[in-house]
Amino acid sequence: MSRTVFCAMAGVFALVAATAAIPLGSPAAAVSDSIVIGGQPAHVKDSPWVVALSSRDRFGETRAGQFCGGVVVAPKKVLTAAHCLNREALGVDVGELRDLRVISGRDVLRGTGGQEAPVQAAWSNPGFDPTTNAGDLAVLTLADALPAKSVIPMAESGDAAYEPGTGAVVYGWGDTTGNSDYASSLRSAEVSVLPDSLCRQAYPGGRDGTYDASAMLCAGELLGGHDACQGDSGGPLVARGRLIGLVSWGNGCARVGSPGVYTRISAAIGWMPGGS
Repeated sequence: MSRTVFCAMAGVFALVAATAAIPLGSPAAAVSDSIVIGGQPAHVKDSPWVVALSSRDRFGETRAGQFCGGVVVAPKKVLTAAHCLNREALGVDVGELRDLRVISGRDVLRGTGGQEAPVQAAWSNPGFDPTTNAGDLAVLTLADALPAKSVIPMAESGDAAYEPGTGAVVYGWGDTTGNSDYASSLRSAEVSVLPDSLCRQAYPGGRDGTYDASAMLCAGELLGGHDACQGDSGGPLVARGRLIGLVSWGNGCARVGSPGVYTRISAAIGWMPGGS
């Protein structure tokens, strides 16, 4: 059910992993214009805190090794989804991934410019439940600092950015149609923060997942058509200039009645080492 991980990758392992990462429900035909579903091109100069996670050893050169998204919350700290770093996703323990990097300052994954910062340490929330996706958070510590302008503030509990109806934007390099058509340049989609009651109705438990408002929030459009998809996991959901969520899971992509579910940042602040 994870909104997961993989993009178009080279090699047999990559193809098997990509298949395993597709959500349980096959995506319906998406209302899309070949951008992050229902979205538009985005530029890192306007959103410098959006980064791509990369391992060419595991996922090949085709998309510069991109397999998930992330967001810069301090010059040496990047948040992403815990499910991006588990063994099922990577094929190895994250500690064995010698070339794990964060690509920043680059719209096009195989373009020039920007910075590829090696990951010095990776922490995954020990409370993460891969069955329910609750607690879906990981923190990467970089070997090299990114520019201070790359940092986005995190929205704490009670922030107006979490209010239902608030306009938000989700970013990533993932599937643009729900049919494994992956982007090579950064995309964004405009969505709305949805009421917890609607999210619980969409995901009451069972095959389609269980929504937990203490750890999650959901966003999208009531009629579908605007959403994150495979390959966008760990990427940011931003409202009112603040980080409110990380792409986590959902039933398909851009489906009517199945909004995207995100790790709630106000809860994640408390899960992180040191609480920040």
